[in-house]
Amino acid sequence: MATKKVTVTIPEDLLDEIRAEAAERGLSAYVAEALRFKRDRDRLSELVGWLQEEHGPVTEDERAAVVDELEDLDAEHERRRATGRHNAGEAA
Repeated sequence: MATKKVTVTIPEDLLDEIRAEAAERGLSAYVAEALRFKRDRDRLSELVGWLQEEHGPVTEDERAAVVDELEDLDAEHERRRATGRHNAGEAA
């Protein structure tokens, strides 16, 4: 895969945190992954907008169910971080 070097400005405290998280993967790989994630979220947001136009807005019950699921995922993420188990390929 072709790559291109670019210059970006990042707040120093955020850069320190990212470097600590990136560790062996390296800063470039971490940033590329984060940008892909952001791009995918933007595309998903466009899809949600389209679906809401077609099917109406999300109900409060639907929203609450999603929030509950996200809280469960966050708790699992924190549990894995605390135990040092954060292999992306590992099954939940």
